[in-house]
Amino acid sequence: MTEGMSDDGEPAGTAGKPALAVLRGEDLGDVVVVVTRYFGGTKLGTGGLVRSYTQSVKEALKAMPVGERVHTVTGTLKAPYSLYEQIRRLVEQEGGTITEETFGAEVTLRLRFIVDERDPFEHHLRELSAGQLAVDWDA
Repeated sequence: MTEGMSDDGEPAGTAGKPALAVLRGEDLGDVVVVVTRYFGGTKLGTGGLVRSYTQSVKEALKAMPVGERVHTVTGTLKAPYSLYEQIRRLVEQEGGTITEETFGAEVTLRLRFIVDERDPFEHHLRELSAGQLAVDWDA
């Protein structure tokens, strides 16, 4: 994990540190927060600055959509037309996605799978094709 902060001209420990503390408490990853404060003529003092930056980050996190990062693999499969429908069903059953289809002398499929679902798919593909087909997975 890499993390950093800056008070960028505010008194030491009044901006970056409270913002980072909020992020650490939320169990999130891959987040960048930038708070811009415009001076409105009233001096907040160090306590007011800490509260202001803390609240700003909390409100931003409430409004932010949260998703889960899932590691996937992509690859290319060339198959005869006779197995096309069976392969489409197998991809769906094993949780994969066909992202592209090209129809030429044979069917070329671009596939995407969650990493943990690749091996079961390959096993069933070998069974379906009597060991004749294999996916060329991207590096």
